[in-house]
Amino acid sequence: MAVAQIESKASLSSDLFYDILRRLDGPTLASAACACAAFCSISKEEKLWENVCSSMWPSTNREDVKSLILSIGGFRKFYADCFPLIVNKEVTEYQGNDYLEYPEEWTEAEYYGDVDEFESVAPSNFVSIVDIRYKDRTICSKVLWGIPNANEFNGWFYNCPFRIDLLTYEARGDDNEGEVFLSVSDGLPPILSMEKERKDGKLWMELRDGLRLSWIVVNKKMKQAANLASWSPLGGQRHWPTAKDFLIRFGSVLSAKDIFPFQVVECILIMKFRVIHTEGEGVPTTLKLTELSMQLEDMEGAHVNGRNSLLILKEALSCRRSKNYSEVLESCHLYSKAQSELKEEKMKNESRVDRLCIVTGIAAFLTFWYCIL
Repeated sequence: MAVAQIESKASLSSDLFYDILRRLDGPTLASAACACAAFCSISKEEKLWENVCSSMWPSTNREDVKSLILSIGGFRKFYADCFPLIVNKEVTEYQGNDYLEYPEEWTEAEYYGDVDEFESVAPSNFVSIVDIRYKDRTICSKVLWGIPNANEFNGWFYNCPFRIDLLTYEARGDDNEGEVFLSVSDGLPPILSMEKERKDGKLWMELRDGLRLSWIVVNKKMKQAANLASWSPLGGQRHWPTAKDFLIRFGSVLSAKDIFPFQVVECILIMKFRVIHTEGEGVPTTLKLTELSMQLEDMEGAHVNGRNSLLILKEALSCRRSKNYSEVLESCHLYSKAQSELKEEKMKNESRVDRLCIVTGIAAFLTFWYCIL
C-alpha cells in the first residue's frame, strides 16, 4: 500500500510538472530544464518542444513540416538550431588582388568536391520555412520546398544572381497562398492621406517596430537548419519605389570563406508593403504585402550567383549563433561599417584616377601645342 501511494504521488508530481512546463516558452523551458532532475527529464519530451515551435513558428503546424523536422532530429533540436540567430564578425579588410577565380570548365562535382558534398548542396535539398508576425500576431506563413527555377544542375541558375521570391512561387501544398493584408483591425494606425503620412511617418514607425520575420532554411541531406533572418528589421526605405510603398529589410551576415575575398556576404531579406486604402477614401487603412524575397550580396553590393549562394547557405547551417540580440545587431553593424569604408576607399581611388587622367590630358595637350609652336 505504501509503495503504491509513493508511485501515485510520483505520477501526480510528474503530471503536474508536465502541465507546468507545457505552458512555458522556449527560453523559459530551457532554463527550467536546468533547475532539477525532474524538470530535466520531462523537458526532453518532444511534444513540449513541438508546442514551443508551433507557438514560435506557426508554419511548423503543417504535417509535411512536422515530418521534415522529425527526420532531421526532432523539435528540440530544431528549436536549438533556429531560435539563436546567426552571428558573424569575421569581416576582413579589403585587398584589391584577393579575388578568387574559378575556371569555367570545371564540372559541378569538381567544384563542390566529393559526391556527398555535391549532393548536399543540390537545390532540391533546401526548404524555406517563413513566418511573419505583426504585433505578436501571425499574418503570413509559407513553406517553400526546394529553390524555384533551379532545375537541379542548370547552368542558367548557377551563373545568374541568386534570388528567391516567395510571393511569385506557388509553394507545394501551401494552405495560405492567399494575398496578405494588414489593416486597422490588425493594429495599424489610421492614415488620412499619404501626404500626412509623408510628414509624420507614423505608419512607417509602426511597421518598423511591429513587424517580425523568421526565415528558416533546412537542408534535408545534411539534417541541419538555421534562421537567416534578424527577427527585427535592420532598416528600410519609406515611399520607395512609389509613394505608397514601404520597403523593410531584414537579414544576416554569412560566412563566405574561400569564396569571396572579404570572407563574408550579406543575406538580404526584403519585405515590401503597399498602401491600397487610406481613411480619406472612406475605408479603413489597408496595406498589402507585395514582396517577400531573399538574395545574397557581397561587400561591394554585387549579387551572388546561384552556384556560390548554395555553398554559402550550406555553410550558414553550421555557423556560430547567439541568443543575445545585441550581439546579432553588432555583427550586422560591423558589416555595414566595413562596407561603408570600402565604398569610401573606392570613391577615393576613383577620384585619384580621375585627377590623374585630367592631369595627363592637360599635359598631353600642352605638349602637343608646345611641339607645334
